[in-house]
Amino acid sequence: MPVATTRITNLESRSGPIRILLVSCYDLGRQPVAVASAGAFLEQSGHEVDYLDLAVEEDLPDRPYRLIGFSTPMHTALRVAVQAAAAFRRSSPGAHITFFGYYGWLNSEMLFRRSLADSVLGGEPEQQLQDLAGRLASAGDLGPPGGKSPPQLTRPEYPVPNRGRLPALERYARFIEGGQTRLAGAVETTRGCKVMCTHCPIPPVYGGKFLAVPIDVVMADIGNLVQAGAGHITFADPDFLNGPTHARQVVRAMHQSFPDLTFDFTARVRHILDNRDILPEFARCGARFAVSAVESLNARILKILDKGHTPEDAREAVRVLQAHNIPMRPSLLPFNPWCSLEDYEELLDWVEEEDLVQQVDPVQLSIRLLVPPGSLLTGHPDMTPYIKNLDEDRLCYTWSHPDPRMDRLHQEVTAVVEAAARSEEDPYRTYAQIRSAFDGIAGKQPSPTRVQPVREADGPPRLTENWFC
Repeated sequence: MPVATTRITNLESRSGPIRILLVSCYDLGRQPVAVASAGAFLEQSGHEVDYLDLAVEEDLPDRPYRLIGFSTPMHTALRVAVQAAAAFRRSSPGAHITFFGYYGWLNSEMLFRRSLADSVLGGEPEQQLQDLAGRLASAGDLGPPGGKSPPQLTRPEYPVPNRGRLPALERYARFIEGGQTRLAGAVETTRGCKVMCTHCPIPPVYGGKFLAVPIDVVMADIGNLVQAGAGHITFADPDFLNGPTHARQVVRAMHQSFPDLTFDFTARVRHILDNRDILPEFARCGARFAVSAVESLNARILKILDKGHTPEDAREAVRVLQAHNIPMRPSLLPFNPWCSLEDYEELLDWVEEEDLVQQVDPVQLSIRLLVPPGSLLTGHPDMTPYIKNLDEDRLCYTWSHPDPRMDRLHQEVTAVVEAAARSEEDPYRTYAQIRSAFDGIAGKQPSPTRVQPVREADGPPRLTENWFC
């Protein structure tokens, strides 16, 4: 995204409270809770905090800042942040630039080498940002960048996120059900994750640990979102069922205070099956869909990714959720070094057999394995035959598939999906085009799909933002 720049020469005093800019770059179409939480923490210390969300805003503020913090929970967010940080280096040369979030931490060496970051924070950022701001206020120059401490994994005294100066909910993804839309807000009830999936950016930072946000903080945040017009809540935890008792208490409290609110959540396949007794209450309290990382229907691939479930588990989880009228919206990882054309065809067949065309966002059929620096896959014996060089522009290691047809299929499916997103094409038509692309590369005779289109008003509930990477 192009970034407008304005050079700033009059830096504020380096004593007392400082002026801080917190920047969100992309957070799945949601109003960013990470910067809202960090900002509330910093404002408690008397600092002056501004907020910028480059997912919905373009121009950089024309003000001097002593500290600029980039939230980078997603790969896309870091790519945008790299551009913006370079612009701030030119426009505000006296500012200390820090990155926090999974992808900033994993790419810290690159950020230091390219002089884009003065510091990188791992784990829980609030206390670290407060400490950093205090040092900048008292000492001014902290010396040369380049060092980083282990991620902070102790729970701070979380404040209620400050959303008052973030862009309005109207500028973010909305919830659609029965042809009607409602404003949606996102909250966190836990941080980190207790499982160690090898392809996920969270384990290298949190190491299998997760932290619960106190229920009173969660409820106050939900209350502020409702006051801002939200009629639907996304529980943005990496896995809402990491702590099922905590999740149940949050859902109960929310339903008691706001009985008309609906919600969605993310949970791994195994957690859905192991906690299926919680689903009837979730349904009564307004659960409208669940995102779950199915990834593949190949048992070997699931084992390499350390997903903790089998192909049969994934199929069962879809049906268990559906029995409680909670549709699953699977996330997939169909393009990886171990996936064959037969595996891809099995995914397509599964989507048809389970009537999931409107529940599998087309982009999920184009997702390619991302291996950032620090990933648990970088030294994995099943990955090393395929991994190549670190591409600093793409912020990940490159790899190629042993079957060139899979790389061609990825290119064709990606083109189909991107064109469909631009035109807001019907998902059934997009699926048919993906199937046709597969048939062409696999050398199969094209055949009509077995799925039958339904009206948008009759389709499953969803959010208008469907990018999960």
